[in-house]
Amino acid sequence: MAAMGTETKEAENHHDDCSIRLLNPNIATMKEDVLYHFSLSTGTHDFPAMFGEVKFVCVGGSPRRMKAFSSYVAQELGLERPGVDHPNICAGTDRYAMYKVGPVLCVSHGMGIPSIAIMLHELIKLLYHAGCCNVTIIRIGTSGGIGLEPGSVVITQQAVDACFKPEFEQIVLGKRVVRSTQLDDQLAQELMRCSKELDEFPTVVGNTMCTLDFYEGQGRLDGAVCTYTEKDKQEYLRAAYAAGIRNIEMESSVFAAMCGACGLQAAVVCVTLLNRLDGDQINSPHEVLMEYQQRPQRLVGYFIKKCLTKA
Repeated sequence: MAAMGTETKEAENHHDDCSIRLLNPNIATMKEDVLYHFSLSTGTHDFPAMFGEVKFVCVGGSPRRMKAFSSYVAQELGLERPGVDHPNICAGTDRYAMYKVGPVLCVSHGMGIPSIAIMLHELIKLLYHAGCCNVTIIRIGTSGGIGLEPGSVVITQQAVDACFKPEFEQIVLGKRVVRSTQLDDQLAQELMRCSKELDEFPTVVGNTMCTLDFYEGQGRLDGAVCTYTEKDKQEYLRAAYAAGIRNIEMESSVFAAMCGACGLQAAVVCVTLLNRLDGDQINSPHEVLMEYQQRPQRLVGYFIKKCLTKA
């Protein structure tokens, strides 16, 4: 067994084409690749026919939210047909939901790093088997803000861990593997330009802290276990703000790491539901929260429509 505590820094990989890159030579030797958590398989489904035209992938935690986003995109792109619904491609499983609207694929990923990591492994393989190229993938979601008014949208420049380090750590065969969490700067800037054109809600580009937990991991005082004070929390969050962190969520680090490793242009766009410097509990009215949640969808929908109009 590999020695515990060994640290491995993966070499950066560069490629000249626009195709999806897998960092796994074993896939090429497999007669069939079963994407178990999607209830899809290369042996039973024609991936190029089903997904070959995909150019944009939007992922978010909630199946319901991604269903709503697929309907919104269909309307924005003029692909909505009266009486015609976009079915859940992953209806054979209750793990994830997937909806396709023309060149846009919408996929739920659940909550937290383990859930989105499993989804990403199978999603990236799906795009690879489909022969997709020039794919842009965007996570849209919710977060806790730091020093921002609730309802502000954060476009992530770089994902950082709970120690403010721009890296994602994975233990592989007992060894510490560290991957970069840098996201595509040009994509982030284009999304920011789109937000200015929309001019509907405050938007900033900043770092996003990705944690392993919603309560202690994010310095909340209202969990079942808490061993620190309000003063401790405030010092931590203010230090995060000083490090350029503007929001906190639980998926961005592995999302950035895996997309970067496989050559996918990626971005994270999250709305803030509260300012964590002012409190820990989300207590805005339901209708206000629902409107907040639609803001990343409107921005990303506008971006996709703009890109396709240019093409």
